[in-house]
Order: sequence, then C-alpha cells, then structure tokens
Amino acid sequence: MSQSTSSDASRRDFLKVSAVAGASLTALAVAPAVHAAGGDTLKIGLIGCGNRGTGAATQALNADKNVKLVAMADAFSDRLQSSLNTLKNDADIAAKIDVKQECCFTGFNAYKALLESGVDVVLLCTPPHFRPLHLQAAIDAGKHIFAEKPVAVDAPGIHKILDACAEAKKKNLSIVSGFCWRYHHGMRDTMKRVHHGDIGDLVAIHTQYNTGSLWHRSLKEKADMGWSDMEWQLRNWLYFTWLSGDHIVEQHVHSLDKMAWALKNEYPVKAIGTGGRQVRTAPDFGHIFDHHAVVFEYANGLKLFSYCRQQAGCTNDVSDTLIGTRGICHINANGPGAATITGANRWQLRPRRDDNMYQNEHDELFASIRAGRAINNGDWMARSSLMAIMGRMATYTGKVITWDMALHSKEELKPEKYEFGPLPMPAVAKPGVTKFA
Repeated sequence: MSQSTSSDASRRDFLKVSAVAGASLTALAVAPAVHAAGGDTLKIGLIGCGNRGTGAATQALNADKNVKLVAMADAFSDRLQSSLNTLKNDADIAAKIDVKQECCFTGFNAYKALLESGVDVVLLCTPPHFRPLHLQAAIDAGKHIFAEKPVAVDAPGIHKILDACAEAKKKNLSIVSGFCWRYHHGMRDTMKRVHHGDIGDLVAIHTQYNTGSLWHRSLKEKADMGWSDMEWQLRNWLYFTWLSGDHIVEQHVHSLDKMAWALKNEYPVKAIGTGGRQVRTAPDFGHIFDHHAVVFEYANGLKLFSYCRQQAGCTNDVSDTLIGTRGICHINANGPGAATITGANRWQLRPRRDDNMYQNEHDELFASIRAGRAINNGDWMARSSLMAIMGRMATYTGKVITWDMALHSKEELKPEKYEFGPLPMPAVAKPGVTKFA
C-alpha cells in the first residue's frame, strides 16, 4: 500500500482556498529582506503573556545576539506583569528586556497598540481562538511572526489563517509555527527515514496523547475574585471550545501534525469518532470532553487510530506507531524525542539534551529574518489544525465528518461581543444530538 493521500478534489479545493504554494519549510521570497543585517536590532513584541508566551519570549531572546523585547500585550495586567518579572529575573536574557510601562498594553485591543509600537517580530501566544485575528493584523502591519499551535478553533478561522499566510508570502514575512516537533532535529532524521522507505509503505498508524489533568480556575475562585463570566472563561480557557478548541485541538494536535508530517503533509478524507466527559464533569471544567477517540481514513484506505485523554490516576502515554510493510517506527515510546525502527532497517534515535525543539524553532525564525529567506509554515499548520477540528466535529456529533465538510463548516466559535460581562457557558456536546454546522 502506498503512502496515503487525500482526495485530489479536496486537496485542490484546500489549496485554492489557501493560495499558499510550496511544500518545503522555507522559501526564497522575492521582496527585499527586512533586518537582514546582523547589526540591526530586532524588536520583539509578545502578545499573550501566560506560561507559553513567557517561554516563547525567553527562547526568542536567546535566538539572536541583537534582539530586544520592547512591548507586551495581554488581556490582563497581572498576567503581563508576572511574565515581565519572570523574564527580568532570568540572568541570561535580562539585558535584552527593554519594556517600558507605556509599552505594556492590556485589554482586548492590546494587540493593536503593540503592533503600532515599532516591533519587528511578534510572538502570538494567546488562547488559540484569537490566533486568526492577531495573525492577520500582524501581517497587515508587516511583522514577522511566531504563531503558537493550533492556529484556529473553527473552519472560518482556518480560512483567515490561509489567506493571511498567502499575503505574508508576498511580503517576504516569516511565519514559524509552534508545531515544535517539526523543528526537532532527531525527529527530522526519523521522518526522513520514514519518507525514504525504511519501513516500507505505511499500512496503519496509531497515535495517542493520554495524560493526566491540567490546571484549572474554579468557580469558587471566580466568585472570590469577582470575575465576570468572560474573565473567568479567559482565565480558564483550556475548558472552553471557543477558546481552546477542546484538548484534541489544543494538545493532541501535536500528535496529529506529527502523523501528517509522516504522510508527507497529506490529510484524511473522513473521520469518525467517539468521546465524552466522564471524569471532569464539574462546571469548573467548562464544557469540553475529557477523552476522544477518532479513526481518520485516507483516500487509499489507510487508517490512523487516534486517542487522547486528560484524566487523573490513569496510565499516561504520549507516543506514535507507524506500521509499514517492511518495519515499524515507534516514536516517543522510550521517552520524549526517542525513536526506533524495527524490521529490515533497524535503527535507534536517542534524544540529545541539546536538541531543544522549542529553541530550534526560534533559532530558525530569526536566522530566516537575518538571511531574508522567509519561512512560511502556513499551509501545513492550518491543515493540521483543521484535522484536529475535524476530529472534534466527529466526536461531538457522532457522525462521519469528511474533509470537505470540515473545511466548509459554517460553525464560528466566538462570543457576540468581546467585553467583560455575562457570557453563558455552552452546553456539553452530546454525540447523536449535537448537529454538524
């Protein structure tokens, strides 16, 4: 069986919508390079000052000798100040932080002020719901971008991402995705061997992201702090589909993107799944599921068996198995960043401490800016995000969801208005009852 492909019609349709050409990670753009000289100071702005945003800022400041963090934006001032204090207390990067009080922006429109503050590079690290809006605005403003994964929570957001990334290509702007495994050198070596045929033609794939519980902000805390519904949902964003996409989109998307990479960026034609809310049933946990199981099917019949779970007290396992006609590739089975190939072409990858995929992606982003060779991850970062959204649609509805259905879905997950005040909690999805939109 040959490696799987989506239907030609779906692929043409998707690429027509996206208008993002090219299959490689990097492309030589025709526009003049921005800040190509090593002596120019690159000014960085951080949008979204949570733990991931703080980490991304640290890695960006370590990626280039002549960079400065000059502006920060977040919905909440306490989150911004906490992030800024953490960064200032890091001796390795403290000298590169030059964030004046007038460049600390808060509120829903904080991103606009940051983009007008003179930054060259923006780090988009808010909850995923805001990614399409912020990415489009950053490209319109002519900024290079690091965009955390996923890049949207619904199909309309995916379309906005695709259009924006096509415009970025015209402007010679780099967009590096937070799908960090693509920047892990050992995993690149692993995928190169899979693509070379070391395990033969792929016949089945199994991937799982089974973990314990994550942090949450309780309704008691909401009451004690006097937070409005909107503020509580933003501070408890993991548990609301409009903000996170559910954990199949927010977390398990890493695994789905990795498997899309193994298939040379080909995507499924349909999906069917099951899922529910078995352990995290309290209102503290919003309305998302705590487990999903999805079977993705490709045009040639290959099936990807996908599982994710966030339940405490269970056996955790975050690993992938690629089954081929000549061998099997196991990824992360022996620890993060490890891989083995069994069969005719036996091989083992042992993780290296210096292979930091989070740092690698920023190193490559800033190197691309200096060289004037723009990286544009737009096409596959959007399609991998859509694949996860497709999986959520299958588990929420209990129905078969095709790639075309997911791509053209009219469901747009957003509140009527962005303001602090009342915001009803959405109902928990019920397979067989919840309708596809």
